[in-house]
Amino acid sequence: MTELRTLYPAIEPYETGTIDVGDGHIVYYERSGTPGAKPAVFLHGGPGGGISPNHRRLFHPDHYDVLLFDQRGCGRSTPHAGLNANTTWHLVADIERLRALVGVEQWLVFGGSWGSALALAYAEAHPAHVSELVLRGIFTVRETELDWYYQFGASEVHPEKWEAFIAPIPLEERSDLRAAYRKRLTGTDEAMRLECARAWSLWEGRTLTLLPDPDTSSGFGDPHFALAFARIENHYFVHGGWLEEDQLIRDAHKLRGIPSTIVQGRYDMACPTRTAWELHRAWPEADFHLVEGAGHAWSEPGILDQLVRATDRYAGLTGQ
Repeated sequence: MTELRTLYPAIEPYETGTIDVGDGHIVYYERSGTPGAKPAVFLHGGPGGGISPNHRRLFHPDHYDVLLFDQRGCGRSTPHAGLNANTTWHLVADIERLRALVGVEQWLVFGGSWGSALALAYAEAHPAHVSELVLRGIFTVRETELDWYYQFGASEVHPEKWEAFIAPIPLEERSDLRAAYRKRLTGTDEAMRLECARAWSLWEGRTLTLLPDPDTSSGFGDPHFALAFARIENHYFVHGGWLEEDQLIRDAHKLRGIPSTIVQGRYDMACPTRTAWELHRAWPEADFHLVEGAGHAWSEPGILDQLVRATDRYAGLTGQ
């Protein structure tokens, strides 16, 4: 039996900094690996999730020069939880600013969950600047996907967690939970804003993995993290990601010729497998890996194995 691949050893960034992207936003970035090696950019999930030290470890440090950044309003970017001038297309422009900062013509783009949607939006807008794509837990911000997770669908699989999610919302407002949450997450009642932020964030944190994993879910209850995560996610989802319905799958033909890998957990509650399958059908040239016995989280063993194998393969490490 082939041994599953795991993360590379912990590594510190060789450079950290910020970039003023305009509109009052300052974006934090870091670079790790080997300066001048194969360029890559990592796009985190959420939106509003931020980067973590473990994300650096998805890439062989001797063969990659990886830029990771906290998207507008989250992590170490400021203003914290800021929604003004915070849209998909602002983030696509930020990625281009960061590519110019690095000084490369092309780079590998790695994105999971919301990061897969952002990666698709960026690559479809700037295909000439993408050398390869690695996508995990496919999400395209369609109404069907949002309704599954925030209205009816995942609720039937995790009813006890769903009860905690809807608890802050009065019964008469539950027919549109995204709108009800937006009213409170952007309201002036600070206690209610924080209660709703934690409920929204914990719903996601507790449903990411196939089996309960406190190490994955515990951080979602942190008030500072939850406020940015919930406000920014809700802001994007209420607006449909500023995308036309089905835009990312419809325009997948623009990606032909870009070596790409799609990794999807069979039992992904947050981003159901149908979306990944429909992307695969629209874009059969991309390698497609449906991982049995896995949910949504990138850290689940079968998913992590495929992700590390993909980054190794695109660095020419075919024997890994």
